[in-house]
Amino acid sequence: MDPIVLTLGDLREQYLREMALVRQTYERTGDGTAAIRRRSSVVDRLLIETWRRAFAGEPAQGIALLALGGYGRKDLFPFSDIDVLFVFADEKAELRAKERVRAIIQGMWDIGLRASPSSRTVKEAGRLDPDNLEFTLATLDRRFLAGHFPLYQQVHQSVLPGVVLSEWNNITQKLSEIARARHGRFGDTIFHLEPNLKECPGGMRDYHLAAWFALLLQLKETKEWPHQRGQVFQSARGDAEAAFDFLAAARCFLHFRHGRDDNTLDWQSQDEAAARSIGLETRGTADPAYWMRTYYRHARVIYRRAVLLMEHLPAPVSFYRQFRRRRTPIAGTDFLLDQGRIDVAAGAQFKDTSAILRIFALMATHGYTLSQAAEDRITDALPALAIHIPEGPYLWNALREVLVAPHAAHALRTMHALGVLEMLIPEFHGIDALVIRDSYHRYTVDEHTFLAIHKVHMLRQPVHEYEQRLAQLLPEIDRLDLFLLSLLLHDTGKARRTGEHTLQSVEMADSFLARLDFDAEERETVIKLIRLHLEMSNALRRDIFDHENVRAFAEKIGSPMLLKMLTLMTYADIRAVNPEALTPWKAENLWQFYMATANFLDRSVDEERYHAAIDPTLLNRIRSMVPAAQSEGLKQFLEGLPQRYLQTRLPEHIRGHFLLAANLGKDPVQLDLRLHRQLFDLTVIARDRKRLFADVSGALAAWGMNIVKADAFSNDAGVVVDSFQFADTFRTLELNPSETERFLGNMHDVLAQKTSVEQLLVARHHLNHRSNAKVEVETRMEFDSESSTHSTLLQVVAQDLPGLLRQIALALNSHQCNIEAALIDTEGETAIDVFYLTRNGKKLTEEDQRSLAGDMRAAIQSMRVPVRV
Repeated sequence: MDPIVLTLGDLREQYLREMALVRQTYERTGDGTAAIRRRSSVVDRLLIETWRRAFAGEPAQGIALLALGGYGRKDLFPFSDIDVLFVFADEKAELRAKERVRAIIQGMWDIGLRASPSSRTVKEAGRLDPDNLEFTLATLDRRFLAGHFPLYQQVHQSVLPGVVLSEWNNITQKLSEIARARHGRFGDTIFHLEPNLKECPGGMRDYHLAAWFALLLQLKETKEWPHQRGQVFQSARGDAEAAFDFLAAARCFLHFRHGRDDNTLDWQSQDEAAARSIGLETRGTADPAYWMRTYYRHARVIYRRAVLLMEHLPAPVSFYRQFRRRRTPIAGTDFLLDQGRIDVAAGAQFKDTSAILRIFALMATHGYTLSQAAEDRITDALPALAIHIPEGPYLWNALREVLVAPHAAHALRTMHALGVLEMLIPEFHGIDALVIRDSYHRYTVDEHTFLAIHKVHMLRQPVHEYEQRLAQLLPEIDRLDLFLLSLLLHDTGKARRTGEHTLQSVEMADSFLARLDFDAEERETVIKLIRLHLEMSNALRRDIFDHENVRAFAEKIGSPMLLKMLTLMTYADIRAVNPEALTPWKAENLWQFYMATANFLDRSVDEERYHAAIDPTLLNRIRSMVPAAQSEGLKQFLEGLPQRYLQTRLPEHIRGHFLLAANLGKDPVQLDLRLHRQLFDLTVIARDRKRLFADVSGALAAWGMNIVKADAFSNDAGVVVDSFQFADTFRTLELNPSETERFLGNMHDVLAQKTSVEQLLVARHHLNHRSNAKVEVETRMEFDSESSTHSTLLQVVAQDLPGLLRQIALALNSHQCNIEAALIDTEGETAIDVFYLTRNGKKLTEEDQRSLAGDMRAAIQSMRVPVRV
């Protein structure tokens, strides 16, 4: 057949006119969805006319023209390629139509259309090409344009459904692999400074991915091609459709702006799109950060929908597993567990939040995911559940169960996406998809928060050397739940966008903590962490080896436990800003600064003491809690106490200690015993005397108590405030509540020197049972007369043995050493005790140190009982 030449100048002019109208209408209305539909219709008319001219009125037997891909969906963006398929009944039909097909393809280019043609015989269309899955995916979105309609019906109703059904597992598996690889190229996150609206997670490709999976699942279930593709993928709330409309408007804007198929939303494009309110319901000018916030919300919807449908694909079932029960009811709920996915039972009714909160706790513990049906049912139930929102300890227990579990971030993200988190914590709503628009903050504020929590849990499986160092601090955090709650709330104040966000976060957190019925100490821990969460980052910007920098930071922190929490908080906060934010160098600086501050806190306990004339703030704060007549007595009590004491106690606790001290005239020994999170906290207020610290340690040893932490302080008036945290090893006080009074009576008599501690030790020697140490700890002693201007520091590292603290205190007393302050700690089977010592008001001489070390080492060596009390 002779070559066919088509004259299509009029069609080209028609196309240019029509596209000019498409652009004008888009710029007037901002409706991207209407623009792509209209361009599809324009191209339909042009191709049908081109086909008519190519065949010149002759019947097109054995050949049909199909629209594929985006064109087949009628989602033809301004500069997108035109995917078409020429289908032939057989090779003879293909040969007969060869020149006409060539003329049509050439005509498409002449008109100004970027043609992307494919040709298949019916036989070829019925085979899957494993190396060209893109073609198979394109055929999922097909429609008839021109030619022999019965041939199209054969391909549409029989051939292509047949190949998809026969190769269903291969197609879905490869589609999942391609999607995961694409997500991996973008870091498996929707958050990018300059996202690609087509390829990025949450972009157009994911919208179509979700639609493909929905179609494939329906095809497998019904064995029929759906009559209307648009009904296959719809969301109950219309959020997926709204997301598509926004992305369509934004992508049309990019195409028109660049004059080509360019889908990268660069920084300048974001500014211009916001200025024109592209994709927004209101016209005018929008803030770029607000516009990007809208984009991320829509991208999140699409990404979640695509991933859920991808995970919904049934896994291959082995011969044995098919006989096992796959759907297991979750006790006390209307949910079912199906191979790691939580589904909802038919006819489920959600009347309260307890079952739903339990589901999120299971997700946090085991990493389970929700099915799309379960997500939709939970979201639909929120208005009814919001009537009875839990508060107080019930809410805190449910939230804590999520926070401390290894997959907490995953569960929190799901709660957030479904609106559950905001229902429980309205303060969190303000940072939903909130954008900090600079080149440093890659993630929105809510995602940054979830990532920070995730980074903390990832320290349980450290990879880098700096992670291995920081991971050592994690088990030392007494209240990991409060620490993680602080992370969850630490940036909520950014929603207000005015003033210092840490102060705003403190205010918002305080209102939430009030609803949890936290006690004063728990509340203060969370509030202080949030208020100080930027302090360590700020200090790292200065010379970390500058003594004044370390001193200033340590004075703000005051507590070793708070320092550990802030170190981990700073690590997680930086790691969650962007993937490159925490360099190995910065991580090393963080650890070095932590060590420097920890050493300073341990070695400067008696260096900084309180004086009301210098700092009346604390005095005035506590003065408001006591009667006016006791104001002067309070001042005398505080005078000379180390700053560490004041910074590690709540004002309410200091007031309580003062009131005890005020009664010393009536009773020279004042005791306060409280149960504090599985540990007993004993406070001793008394006039300083020799062997006081040793007697307290000995009396606790006699009762079989295991001292975990202790500290000792005194004021200028010689009043001692000693605190001992101990475990009731043999549960004596727990199992016999009446013994508490006798325990306190024994303690009082020993300290009042009415009963000899040696007598008590002999009488109760049977309580101290020998146990084998798992790790042998070498006894080490280190003296330091440089760090403190007043005292000599002695650090004792030894095996954690019963009576160890008493033996140390007795050795100190025998050498006439006065304990100015003491910091007692236990790490596993290792005792690490630090004492600030003077002798006759002066530091210890080198001879004093040698003599003391020899006697103390001998005393420790002579001990045989391996449980420290």
